[in-house]
Amino acid sequence: MELLQVADTVAREKNIDREIVIKAMEEAIQKAGRSKYGYEQDIRAEIDRKSGMINLKRYREVLASPELMENEVAQLTLEEARKIKPDAEPGEFLIDDLPPLDFGRIAAQTAKQVIMQKVREAERARQYEEFKDRVGEIINGVVKRVEYGNVIVDIQGRAEGLLRRDESIPRESLNTGDRIRAIVYEVREEPRGPQIFLSRSHPEFMAKLFMQEVPEIYDGIIEIKRVARDPGSRAKIAVISRDNSIDPVGACVGMRGSRVQAVVGELHGEKIDIIPWSEDIATFVVSALQPATVTKVVLDEERKRMDVVVPDEQLSLAIGRRGQNVRLASMLTGWDIDIMTEAEESQRRADEFKTRSALFIEALDVDDVIAHLLVAEGFTKVQEIAETPIDELNEIEGFENEISTELQRRALVWLKQKEEELKVKQSELGISDDLMTAEGLLPSQIIKLGENEIKTLDDLADLSGDELVEILGAESITHVEANAVIMKARAHWFADEENEQPSEQSEAQEELNG
Repeated sequence: MELLQVADTVAREKNIDREIVIKAMEEAIQKAGRSKYGYEQDIRAEIDRKSGMINLKRYREVLASPELMENEVAQLTLEEARKIKPDAEPGEFLIDDLPPLDFGRIAAQTAKQVIMQKVREAERARQYEEFKDRVGEIINGVVKRVEYGNVIVDIQGRAEGLLRRDESIPRESLNTGDRIRAIVYEVREEPRGPQIFLSRSHPEFMAKLFMQEVPEIYDGIIEIKRVARDPGSRAKIAVISRDNSIDPVGACVGMRGSRVQAVVGELHGEKIDIIPWSEDIATFVVSALQPATVTKVVLDEERKRMDVVVPDEQLSLAIGRRGQNVRLASMLTGWDIDIMTEAEESQRRADEFKTRSALFIEALDVDDVIAHLLVAEGFTKVQEIAETPIDELNEIEGFENEISTELQRRALVWLKQKEEELKVKQSELGISDDLMTAEGLLPSQIIKLGENEIKTLDDLADLSGDELVEILGAESITHVEANAVIMKARAHWFADEENEQPSEQSEAQEELNG
């Protein structure tokens, strides 16, 4: 009974199944038996689940033919077996009872090591199974130790979690014995045991804290759409209500700010802006940039960029300390945001008007009046004039069919001239045809690449997004666009690999057929 009591105690302390502990004990006894009677012996141990008695037995397999013999110690020929048991048949085992083991010091130590190893393996498997489905959940724990800024957290005595320095709240001081809350953001199964990674700086941690403090979020009446954080300093959270009678911002703030203050207290004073979510991106960004006042928003949906115009005196407030306010608003909306004053926006529009007018005056050989009319109608490129139907050009004030037709003819002549110049430049720089047809790049950008020794599609595919932006300029291409261009340039690599595999298989098939 003593063995069963030990098994019960270990199973209870390690929170694992009692049967796993007993099986580990049986394996340890078998190992000790083999060390005594010979490692080639088939020794098996069984512990009676009721009495705790140990049954040690030796198994020998009966073979139909001597040629099948692989282990003379653990196997018998049919002839040898029938001398011991007259009705022995091939495939059965002859079982001999062995006397109870008298564990020496070394055997006992070996048995203990086997048991502890099995118990540890079972404990790790139990921890992984328990925590793999708890990713995204807030856990409570106690700081067990701090190592070089990384914190080992005891999770209610059931496992240990790792709160790395970069996942902690900056300037937060944690000491052994402190109680903390954190979110489980990743669980990895590794040979040394499951690694449970915790975070207090993850945006989802703030969302889960609000879920605990605001019953309407927990019940699904209010939904958290986005969270943007500068951990330990400031955050913005966008919320929407599914019930028109409930104000999502007011519900999250709580009576006299009680709910939001509970979250702020857990995050050591992190300032939180609660913003109403809107499907209209312009309305949403105006709310996201609070407390600054926005007078105008200009969207570039293709590049997911926007110019936000604010009064001169609101510029520093809109940008925030070290660009924090605009950075968080950009993270919250998923758009690149450029902040400018009304004076800067006016100057920029004037510069664009002047630049486009100059382009049309040069390309189409027209006077200022016609160039200004084209710009005022929204034309930005000569190609747009060439592709616009004559009827639409005739609708411009002061234009007639004769003027529209001549403008379009001049636009086509200018485009053809530019195309010929481009071919000459391509030839001079040695740019390949495949690069000239690369998706997502303008001809002028491709020429610039050629001037920087990027002359084939493979050269382009070898670049990183940052390198492409550096060559073309941040005003010409965004990081998102640069990465998209490079991935398209690499597409033929993957296509070639797929085409090679069937060809290798067909060659192998031909060899077989031959």
